[in-house]
Amino acid sequence: MIGALRALFEAPAGESEEQLQQRLHLVGAALLIETARADFVEDASERAALEELLCSSLQLDRTRVRELLELASRKVDEATSLYEFTRLINDHYSAAQKLRLIDAMWSVACADGAIDKYEEHLIRRVAELTYVPHSDYIRSKLTATAQQSQGH
Repeated sequence: MIGALRALFEAPAGESEEQLQQRLHLVGAALLIETARADFVEDASERAALEELLCSSLQLDRTRVRELLELASRKVDEATSLYEFTRLINDHYSAAQKLRLIDAMWSVACADGAIDKYEEHLIRRVAELTYVPHSDYIRSKLTATAQQSQGH
């Protein structure tokens, strides 16, 4: 198990750009899965929002996204802390990419019509660990809740 986590979070010698992008996709998917699971309820609307976000943002077909989610789900089950995910994000994401991740997490959290306190806590921790300014975190939350209330 430790070896599998190291393989995910530590760049192997001679890692190609494509391999790095796959690891980054996996980490992003893992954090979205963590968001969907944070309220301890498996919700179909959150899962659908998660899949749709990954299909559109990663330009992958639904079959590939489901494979990615299955792998990411296993990684989430094995992970011991958020740091394992956020370290890779801090090493490779721009500020704009970090904010898009926070936006995506809020979209998943809002998909079932309610933001649970555990979802909010998780997103706040990821924002803090990835150095997303608090004002951007709040703006992202307000945008997601406004879109959710308008039925988007």
